[in-house]
Amino acid sequence: MHKQYRIRDYDIKLIIMVVALAVIGVIAIGSARETFQNKQILGLIAGVFLMVVISFLDYNVILKLYWPMYVANLILLALIKLPIFGHDANGSQRWLDLFGFRFQPSESAKIILILFFAQFIMIHREQLNTFKYIMLCIILFLPPLLLIYLQPDMSTSIMFFLLFCVIMFVGGISYKLVIGALAVAIPSLVIVFSLILQPIETNILINMEIIKPYHRLRVLAWLHPEEYANSIAYQTVNSMTAIGSGQLMGKGYKTNVISSVKNGNFISEAQTDFIFAVIGEEFGFVGGCVVIGLLILITLECMLIAKKSKDLAGAIIASAMAAWVGFQGFINISVATGLLPNTGIPLPFVSYGLTSLLSLFMGMGFVLNVRLQGKNFK
Repeated sequence: MHKQYRIRDYDIKLIIMVVALAVIGVIAIGSARETFQNKQILGLIAGVFLMVVISFLDYNVILKLYWPMYVANLILLALIKLPIFGHDANGSQRWLDLFGFRFQPSESAKIILILFFAQFIMIHREQLNTFKYIMLCIILFLPPLLLIYLQPDMSTSIMFFLLFCVIMFVGGISYKLVIGALAVAIPSLVIVFSLILQPIETNILINMEIIKPYHRLRVLAWLHPEEYANSIAYQTVNSMTAIGSGQLMGKGYKTNVISSVKNGNFISEAQTDFIFAVIGEEFGFVGGCVVIGLLILITLECMLIAKKSKDLAGAIIASAMAAWVGFQGFINISVATGLLPNTGIPLPFVSYGLTSLLSLFMGMGFVLNVRLQGKNFK
């Protein structure tokens, strides 16, 4: 059924904010690695086009394809392990070569996860707090999570888990269950953290292959960066140096200062995980605040749209997109500033990566459609 939308219900300010953030990303990437800038510009143009097109499609109609989307997602994630399709980079097999295109299925898996559970939970919302239903949700969530973890991709696995938690919470899971889960999860995390810090020879988690030795080293480098400054903490220490050296206004775009961290190549792959270091060095505290401010405003706008959604599926889509931008932005910037261990997760809309950029724009397209159909906007 064709829906009539009113232009005045279109969330222009959300579009302006996400495009502004993506433009900042293009500018920063041009300084970090100029050869990638044109690709990111094309990704931005394609992303805006997809966002606008999707924003006028009825998300309820698209959600009816939730099972085909779920199966297709598993197939794409599984194909990565096949040598003919999977592409290895830096010891991880996260890229897929298909029909002449190379993309990262773990990024597109995030939007598919959101869409699938938005429909699945809305259909079964009356059974949400039954043991059978909760276990079914967990069982459906585990296959894509495990396929991502085995790439290996710990950072995306963590983000995937956070999205699932937000989806279940917005779906209406009982507060008693949430409190009970936290009562178990928090002590468990403390125990796991203490086990990670055990000597590698007697480390239970490593012996059971639950974590890799380099994961443990990343935690140790985070706790004692001065001891690992010339090895695993090299990136983080130099990132903090770059951000601090930018002071209030930064050294200027594409600074030619020889002593700059970027020009000295002290941060490898600065266009991806440590793009915030480039922004901090060249645009200073002000530039960093602009990026953080846009991330916060986009997150809050998505949450507002979720609150005014006409149905549960729309609320889940908008809330999960808020979590995606908010949590992932927080984690990336926390890594760049030394607040969290190095996880290797991109900064939403800013870091180089076409799969991530297009997936985020598509997600925002669905959020815009939720806004157009919002009950309080009519």
